[in-house]
Amino acid sequence: MTMAEAIANYVPDGASVALGLALEQLIPYAAGFEIIRQQKRDLTLIGPISDILFDQLIGAGCVKKVQVAWIGNVSEGLGHCYRRAVEQGIPHPIGVEEYSNYSIGLALLAAGLGIPYMPIRSLLGSDIPHQNPAFREEPSPFDGTPNVLVPALRPDVTIIHVQRCDEEGNAHMWGGFGITSEAMLAANNVIITTEEIVAREVIASDPNRVIGPAFKVKAVVHEQWGAHPSIVQGYYNRDHAFFSEYHVRTRTAPGFQEWCNEWVQHVPTRTDYNAEVGYERLNTLKVKEHRYAAQIDYGY
Repeated sequence: MTMAEAIANYVPDGASVALGLALEQLIPYAAGFEIIRQQKRDLTLIGPISDILFDQLIGAGCVKKVQVAWIGNVSEGLGHCYRRAVEQGIPHPIGVEEYSNYSIGLALLAAGLGIPYMPIRSLLGSDIPHQNPAFREEPSPFDGTPNVLVPALRPDVTIIHVQRCDEEGNAHMWGGFGITSEAMLAANNVIITTEEIVAREVIASDPNRVIGPAFKVKAVVHEQWGAHPSIVQGYYNRDHAFFSEYHVRTRTAPGFQEWCNEWVQHVPTRTDYNAEVGYERLNTLKVKEHRYAAQIDYGY
């Protein structure tokens, strides 16, 4: 289906949405922009890093709460919209539940396994268990040693961008996975956005690269350049200049609104967006040096 249909059908107001799960690659910006265009409200965002996508959704007024390890602009530092929301309540206040990268992954893993929590020790001695009221410090029932109990997080919807997918939602992904598989298994619904639609036989030829079960997938969206300005390994590189420009232009709330009008509100589809970026610029980001995996044999 189209991106507009996928977001309209499976991202209702008030939903919890997991995004940006492969850390700095494969961030589903096209899906995030459509969420902004449809003016979704009161969302809870779940994720580890997400680069500037969470900052954009916060600046557009879509977000009520974040359950995250980090929000900002990786190569530039601060996420200005996030900081304004936390410090000044602009465009409105948001709730913040702090996680580490490891503990957000364990919270999603617990949901995928169908268990209520995961024990963790790496948070002991940090301020995170005291900042996040959902965490509990409990001694082990076996040897009495301290643990932090991280409760399961089950997103209403997980949105994943991949290199290729068939029409039934069987998807291949390569490069850094981050916590993509955990978030796919944890979610009630999954939206896959993909650079290419391929035949099922292509997916079946390499089953170890499938990220999760297709029966979880509610929508498949063919969206070329759907992760720009982030990287899609094997397809295109990171657009560093885009992140730098965003950092400069969004220092003020009016500056963010001007940026959002130019790049989101006035470009109703990804095709329009790609034209706005310019295909000459996009072509400079394409892979220049191919590095193919060695052939493998699944025969028996």
